[in-house]
Amino acid sequence: MSTTSAPAGRALPPDQAADAPDPRRWKALVFIALAQLMVVLDATIVNIALPSAQQDLGITDGNRQWVITAYALAFGGLLLFGGRISDLWGRKRTFLTGLVGFALASALGGAADGQALMLGARALQGVFGALLAPAALSLLAVTFTDVRERAKAFGVYGAIAGAGGAIGLLLGGVLTEYLNWRWTFFVNIPIAAVAFIGAYLLIREPARARDRAPLDIPGVVLSTTGLVSLVHGFTRAETHGWSDSLTVGSFVAAGVLLLAFVLVERRVAAPLLPLRVLMDRNRGGVYLSLGLAVIAMFGLFLFLTYYLQVVQGYSPVRTGFAFLPMSAGMIIGSTQIGARLMTRVPPRLLLGPGFLAAAVGMLLLTQLEVGSSYAAVVLPAQVLLGLGLGTAFMPAMSMATHGIAPRDAGVASAMVNTSQQVGGAIGTALLNTIAASATASYLATHAATGEAVRRVQAEAMVAGFTQAIWWAVGILAVAAALAVTLVTAGRPGGPAAASGDARDKGAGEQAEAAPVAVHLG
Repeated sequence: MSTTSAPAGRALPPDQAADAPDPRRWKALVFIALAQLMVVLDATIVNIALPSAQQDLGITDGNRQWVITAYALAFGGLLLFGGRISDLWGRKRTFLTGLVGFALASALGGAADGQALMLGARALQGVFGALLAPAALSLLAVTFTDVRERAKAFGVYGAIAGAGGAIGLLLGGVLTEYLNWRWTFFVNIPIAAVAFIGAYLLIREPARARDRAPLDIPGVVLSTTGLVSLVHGFTRAETHGWSDSLTVGSFVAAGVLLLAFVLVERRVAAPLLPLRVLMDRNRGGVYLSLGLAVIAMFGLFLFLTYYLQVVQGYSPVRTGFAFLPMSAGMIIGSTQIGARLMTRVPPRLLLGPGFLAAAVGMLLLTQLEVGSSYAAVVLPAQVLLGLGLGTAFMPAMSMATHGIAPRDAGVASAMVNTSQQVGGAIGTALLNTIAASATASYLATHAATGEAVRRVQAEAMVAGFTQAIWWAVGILAVAAALAVTLVTAGRPGGPAAASGDARDKGAGEQAEAAPVAVHLG
């Protein structure tokens, strides 16, 4: 383990002391991980509570989706802005601000007495989540720079990022069934309070890690509106269809706005998203493969939740417990496989096999039938999915920020979250559309009357799920292929990695010097 120390009786020079590893960094990791868990939980915990909240607050069926969509639009649209604020304002300050804001927005959601306040609270949660998520990941990136320490830290982070969604289903079920839906919001308050106190006392942001260049306002406007349009297009496609005029209009607007964003970023002196972050082959490969994997994973949560509750008749709590094997698999895959092998093999040898193992698990789920045994089909599939995704997510999270200049750590971290958020929106819309179409086709060719109607409806639903899951298998296979093809970095600390780090460092130093030269000129 690499550390910087001074001989006995001699103090370190100021520069070395500022850059020495913080002895409290492992304690700080606990609170960074706790905050990340809160953000990930919120992506699924509210889904379980939504039917009860809708009834209590009188939310119409037409507006019900906005409880989910309001959060997704704000979170997905503002992630790049949040990452840039983290680089500019300081990661610790942004992290603490995000915690306070997320807790206050959660309190508003839990106390909501009507539709308007609920939707406003969800949008606010998304805003502060967009500050919190990239700040958390970039704090890890700039705090843990030693290869072995980085592997352990990102193992913990990857396990939480992967397993948090399934844990949210369990926690949402328990809170909704034994307390009430409001506690799915209120539970964030004590979590945020503990994370705030720990982070305030323990996190020390490394010196010279900020980017004090002026904020790229055109980039902020174009990226935010472009990402909001993109996420809105996919969420609307799920409920209104792909040919709906507003769905098509959202995609067209997103394409125009994001193209304009790229053109602007090529020309401005201090871009919101420096294109060097995306143009790195390894980093771009991670963003693509991770986004594809999330498409498949979100589809899995959606279909298995409906299969277990509607077809098998599980309660919300039992459904949550049914997802625990996948959570356990993700934790083991991330901390015991990914973290241990990350310093010994190139990342592609974890990413590719990890996504393929998840594809095999997904392949097992294509065999689902109305009367399938949980132990024979669902359980082994979840274990394979958890182990595979956990093994792949851990090096993916690390590679996305590996070798990045500290001043770009926030925006590189934001791109990780952006690829996941967009992937989640695509997965929910695309796979749900495929499932709905297959279900309708099954019903059209299997007419039934009397007692057989309910049985045929269940069979049609399962037929729709398995058809969509086949697509998820293919998507994971493509993710594996992209990871193996595009991610060519050697093992961390090896010769190939060292030369890559030198190139990144040199590029970073040149970029740091450029504003000075312009200023002096």
